[in-house]
This record gives sequence, structure tokens and C-alpha cells, in this order.
Amino acid sequence: MSRAFEKIRSTDLQKLKSKWPAMATCIDMHTGGEPLRVVIDGTPPLTGKTILANRRQMIGEYDRFRKLLMWEPRGHADMYGCLLLPPERPDSDFGVLFLHNEGYSTMCGHATLAIAKLAVLMEWVEVVEPLTTIGIDAPCGQLTAYCEAKDGKPGKVYFDNVPAFVQALDQQVRLPDGRKVVYDLAFGGAFYAYVDARQAGLSLSAANYREIIRLGREIKHAVAASRSLAHPFEEDLNFLYGTIFIEPSGKRGIHSRNVCVFADGEVDRSATGSGVSGRAAIHFARGELKTGERIAIESITGSVMEVEVRSEVSFGPFQAVVPRVFGDAWVSGFNELVLDEEDIFQEGFFLR
Repeated sequence: MSRAFEKIRSTDLQKLKSKWPAMATCIDMHTGGEPLRVVIDGTPPLTGKTILANRRQMIGEYDRFRKLLMWEPRGHADMYGCLLLPPERPDSDFGVLFLHNEGYSTMCGHATLAIAKLAVLMEWVEVVEPLTTIGIDAPCGQLTAYCEAKDGKPGKVYFDNVPAFVQALDQQVRLPDGRKVVYDLAFGGAFYAYVDARQAGLSLSAANYREIIRLGREIKHAVAASRSLAHPFEEDLNFLYGTIFIEPSGKRGIHSRNVCVFADGEVDRSATGSGVSGRAAIHFARGELKTGERIAIESITGSVMEVEVRSEVSFGPFQAVVPRVFGDAWVSGFNELVLDEEDIFQEGFFLR
């Protein structure tokens, strides 16, 4: 064995770490193929009393931290992350702030599923068998997650979302090329425009990835420019997060396929937990889904989430539903991110 290779095998990482202390310690995960970078150490010193207040502080004072985590060379155009924060409510276990390539979302179902499973894996919460309940404060409100557990190991994971409601059905918007597209507008922790991919002339296969992004952006910008949004309680939530395309699935037991284009042209690899929550509200409003009924929805990667209407509730002026979202997540790595003071990219960059 060569002397150089012997040294490689016996590398002392602590010596290297002493030169470049970690700016963030992360656990990387994925839910149905959608990445999640969970920051467990290094979060900026946020002082807000609510998650939304901390979100505003991140936007105003610490956005550089988001860019370092999400953008290249440490991240990529479709990276997603979250910061773990102290809880806002006395009956919650912790809070969470979601990050992506453009900014800070108000809800993320794939992250909620992953964090709930991670909380059991890491024993951040008391693990109760056969079912551990976890309270999570998100920007959109309080989420209740559940993780089945046996012999200390996590099993199935799911969560009850904030109330989901329909703001409008069968609306039209004109695109830059003059075409009109019909959409539904619903909230599932974030607002989405829902579009039948067939009437938009689009097939939701991975081969059409770039066209899905292009058309998703066009529809999002056109809808956002054409109307205001109406969350009944929080002004900070009144923005259109993305476009969700829908088409039938040819797979047995799968209701349909969901492809979400959100933030700055990110494509969700999962079926989108907040997105299927909004769909539950739409199907309920149309009489296509009843309380206690569940449908399975696949993503562009073929991974599956299920959504069930748990109950009907009043939410301000809206008749809303409480969706329960089912999925699974996996740990994919452990990451200590550093920033060399001589690094030419002090804030990262963004290429697609």
C-alpha cells in the first residue's frame, strides 16, 4: 500500500475541522426523492416570539445563511431545508422554518413527514409505542405529526395539517402567448394554482421536466398578477407559492399524478404534502371526496403520498377540511458545512 494512501485512510478530520469550524451542522434526508437539509446547529440568533416573526427576521437580517445552505456550491437549484426552532405554543415540541432556493415557504408536507420520523429516530421527543405524537409549529400554524414506533424504531409517519380551503374553482387566466388556462385556487398551508395538465397540453413525465418548469412559472406569475389571495388570519401567508399540475395515473390504486412547480422554478420530487392537502379541499368541495376517505397521489418520481379528509371545519369565512397526509422519509447523510474566509463564493450562486 502506498504511503499517500495509508495517510488518506488515517486522515484526522478533527485537525481539518479545527481550521474550518462548521457554520452549520445538518442531517440530510429525503421524502419520496425530495431533499431536506435539517439544520440542527448553526441557526442564526432569531429572537421572534412566533415562527412568522422569525421568518420575517430571517428575510430581513439573515438571508445570506439561507443562500449558503440552499445555493451552489453547497446546495443546488432544487435544494430544500429547514431550521429547527423553539416552539411557539406550550403544547408543541419544536418549531420549524422552511427554506428553498427563493426564500421561505409557509408550509412543507415532505419536511413535516421527515422531521417527525427524525424526531423519533433521534429521540428528540419521548418515544411512545405504538404511536408517538409530535406537535410542530410552522409558519402556517400548528401541525400534529404521528410516527408509529415498535422496539424504539420508527414506522409509518403522517400528520394532520392546518385547515385547507378552496378560494376559487374553475378560474381562467391568460398566458403570455394568449392561451387561456383554467385553474382552481386552494390553500393547504400555502396557496397553489391547480391545473389539469391535459388542458394545458402537458404530459407530466420526467422527460418534460423543463417544459413543466416553464409553464408552471408562467401560470404562477399570471395568476399572482391577476388576483389577490385571501388567507383569513395572516397577511404573511397571502402569496402564491406555486403551480400544481394534475393528470390521471395509469397505476392501480393510484388516484392521479401531482407535479408541483414552486418557489423559483423548483420541481417537487415528492407528491407535495401541502399540495395534496389543497387537493383534498378541492375534491371535498366538488363532492368527490368525503370525510374519512383517502386517495393516493404519485409524484414525478413515482413516489406516493396519501391524503385523507379527517373533518370539516369553519376557517374564517371558508368551509375548510383538516387533511391527514401519509408518506415516508429516509436519512441520506450527515453534513457539516463550512465557509472558508477566502472562498470566492461567500454567498453561493445559482445555476440551473
